[in-house]
Amino acid sequence: MRYVQGDAAAASALTRRLGPKAFGVAFRVLGDRAEAEDVAQEALLRLWIAAPDWVHHSEDETQGDAPERPKAKVSTWLYRVVMNLSIDMKRRRRGATVDLDAVPEPADACRSAAEMVQDGAREQALQAALMQLPERQRRAVVLRHIEGLSNPEIAEILDVSVEAVESLTARGKRALANLLVARKAALGYNDG
Repeated sequence: MRYVQGDAAAASALTRRLGPKAFGVAFRVLGDRAEAEDVAQEALLRLWIAAPDWVHHSEDETQGDAPERPKAKVSTWLYRVVMNLSIDMKRRRRGATVDLDAVPEPADACRSAAEMVQDGAREQALQAALMQLPERQRRAVVLRHIEGLSNPEIAEILDVSVEAVESLTARGKRALANLLVARKAALGYNDG
């Protein structure tokens, strides 16, 4: 409620909580850090603009003759906006390629240089493999296996059935495994 009323502290807290998730999904779908930042910012701006309507819906419910309150959680609504904005962004740049080597990896002072290099290689391999998946599979895999959303939440975000989500994630996960199996040893994954 404070967020809707323009409370800067509430807006800051919500941005800190949802901003990284919005960016993460956009980056996984787009493969470009700058574009993902743009999409995340736009999605959060749209949340700010739409927030008053959410509150008015819930207040109107108490009067009995009001429109139905949105069924989506704020995070689910935001993920859907991020997906739609990412799709729009991809349409605008159709045909362009992404140089994954140009995407810097964040530094972590707690890990050794070798661990950081290996983590970076794993992250790049995963991102490269994700970018080879068909678009719908990529979206489903990112939301399910990277963001940890439930199948019903993903179905709502992607506007498909739960069964379609299950199929998309299963096929996407198999395709990722096939794409990454040849690099297993090089990425430091050993069976023993």
